[in-house]
Amino acid sequence: MTGKQVGARTQRFHRKTRGPDGSDPKPEILFTTYYDSPLGRYILVSSRQGVVCIEPVEQEITHVTRWRRETLRLQDDNIQNREAAAELDAYFKGELRQFSVALDIRGTDFQRRVWDALLSIPYGETRSYGEIARAIGHPTAIRAVGLANRANPICIIVPCHRVIGADGKLVGYGGGLHRKQALLDLESGVRHQV
Repeated sequence: MTGKQVGARTQRFHRKTRGPDGSDPKPEILFTTYYDSPLGRYILVSSRQGVVCIEPVEQEITHVTRWRRETLRLQDDNIQNREAAAELDAYFKGELRQFSVALDIRGTDFQRRVWDALLSIPYGETRSYGEIARAIGHPTAIRAVGLANRANPICIIVPCHRVIGADGKLVGYGGGLHRKQALLDLESGVRHQV
């Protein structure tokens, strides 16, 4: 996937929109769905533009609490969540190697550059944090790349699990190293782990 294709799939963060008459902004609606995967239950969160978040349910409290504090409205389900769930099903069956569901990635400019670089890592391959830092033009920002990788809100689809230590070891993964290993095993054809 090229940078241009990645850019076409990501949207800017617009939490509130002012009415045509200049009235007070209305809170954005985010749609939530629970997804049961071979690696446990995940929460899928989407806006009308695309997928905003996919993470294990044990991590959802952080985002959900923040979104409620920011007065975003949460509702059940939407088409992006159903499409993401269908693509995740195909991925876990080994039938899908590249996701096409629309994304609404929200973060700082630096984070978004890192996440765009993650989207360019081919299925079944890995990169080191240093390689990602060099790919985005900040070769000394290895620690910052690691922090952005850890902050990735859309796991699996934005494949932060494909980033490993320079020595080839698995390091840091918000969903737990067992999930990271299972995802890498799945992509390398080791099906018994998933």
